[in-house]
Amino acid sequence: MIFFLFNLLLAIAWVAVTGSASLHNLVLGLLLGALALVIIRESFGGKGHIPRVLPLLSLAALFLKELSLSAWKVTVTVLSPDMKLKPGIFAFQLTVTSDFEITLLANLITLTPGTLSVDVSPDRRTLYVHALDCSDPETTKRDIANGFERKIMEAFR
Repeated sequence: MIFFLFNLLLAIAWVAVTGSASLHNLVLGLLLGALALVIIRESFGGKGHIPRVLPLLSLAALFLKELSLSAWKVTVTVLSPDMKLKPGIFAFQLTVTSDFEITLLANLITLTPGTLSVDVSPDRRTLYVHALDCSDPETTKRDIANGFERKIMEAFR
């Protein structure tokens, strides 16, 4: 976390030195600062925050993909003349353990059309999810575990 703050400080310094306070220049400053910190940090035997970027981008790409697919499925379902829905709530056993990871998973599920995180058990091992179509909850559980949950663990552990 401290290296992220250093990176932000370097980016702000870059913006100040160049005299251009645009978003593009700030992003360039972040990239240059990250590169500088990676070079310096590796000489001290540590690992930087840059390796986390790829898993975070992968999580964001998965979310956008799931968002698009589920929005399409909901649209097709709503526009079909015979809505054959089986709404329901299922219990999803959590592998993620920290409050941040559980909250992120619950929010990603809620932001995806057709699903809604309802509650977390008091022992924080089960997430209750409402699905617009709960005809095959086991497949939905597998999709969540192999998708969002796995990507969250890759990005934040």
